[in-house]
Amino acid sequence: QVRLVESGGGLVQPGGSLRLSCATSTRTFSNYGMAWFRQAPGEEREFVAGITRSGTFTYYADSVTGRFTISRDNAENTVYLQMNSLKAEDTAVYYCAARNGLPSRTMDAYDYWGQGTQVTVSS
Repeated sequence: QVRLVESGGGLVQPGGSLRLSCATSTRTFSNYGMAWFRQAPGEEREFVAGITRSGTFTYYADSVTGRFTISRDNAENTVYLQMNSLKAEDTAVYYCAARNGLPSRTMDAYDYWGQGTQVTVSS
């Protein structure tokens, strides 16, 4: 069992930045492809960004490309999501997810999920 704990959400003005963290205690963190998804009220959960086990390759949704950056620190068993130039439409609950293999853009491919952290972009 892999437990994922997100942090770093909050209220930010449009154009601002936030950095989300997802920590896990598993000793095999480097075996997992990691991703961030988000879910806005009344909407389906959607892929935001993914990163391979070594961190060599990253993947992004078109809506966040150029504004968000996913990274990981395998020594700290943590994955991050740096979010810049935030927009009102980025408001959602952000979830961290893990799967044993390459990251996927499909929610059903993931074995483990965090509890989510709320990001609200508003003036």
